[in-house]
Amino acid sequence: MAKQQYFVTGTDTDAGKTHVCEGLLTAAGRQGLRSLGVKPISAGAELVEGKWVNEDALRIQAASSVKLRYEQVNPVVFEAAIAPHIAAAKENRIINASRLEGFIKGTLLTPHDFALVEGAGGWRVPLNDRELLSDVAKRLALPVIVVVNMKLGCLNHAILTMEAINRDGLKIAGWVANAGLEEMPYFEENLATLQGMLSAPLLGTLSKHEERLAAEQEFDGILSKLS
Repeated sequence: MAKQQYFVTGTDTDAGKTHVCEGLLTAAGRQGLRSLGVKPISAGAELVEGKWVNEDALRIQAASSVKLRYEQVNPVVFEAAIAPHIAAAKENRIINASRLEGFIKGTLLTPHDFALVEGAGGWRVPLNDRELLSDVAKRLALPVIVVVNMKLGCLNHAILTMEAINRDGLKIAGWVANAGLEEMPYFEENLATLQGMLSAPLLGTLSKHEERLAAEQEFDGILSKLS
């Protein structure tokens, strides 16, 4: 079986990238696949047993059937929940695309069948004054899963994100409509608009109001569309 590897991005921060990663990694594990997730950079952490850890990275670590050390899942973690390049400056640290690429590729050497690399924020998040997180995605050259935060403004966010990914020359594996907790007015109409305007396939529609079984079935469906 060929390895499946994807880069997961969102239309903005809190779009639901970790929710999607967690669900897909768990679904892959249910199917007997060796799954692992990487969140190469995170901002917003708490001190646990003398080590700074990020909640989203912990969720990804727990959802992976391949058990990795925290440092393999989340090699770069900042205390403050702010833009990574600002967090790096505040902590007098340097981050760049080549370093993150090295961390990710090192973790992806671990034997696996299914892997997800979760970005931070949206597609064009700065790493420093010259590079963006999208530069890391370009170096990895993985197909991209886009999580669309279904709220007012999502049409513009989704279309611009897809345009940027296409401009960067990467394949878009598909997109996930994440409804979140609040119901979006005219949800079905907005969903239909996106389906008509985006060239990439809709992989699935998620809602945090779903019962566990229904959510598992939705993630199983998304996984089957990716394979």
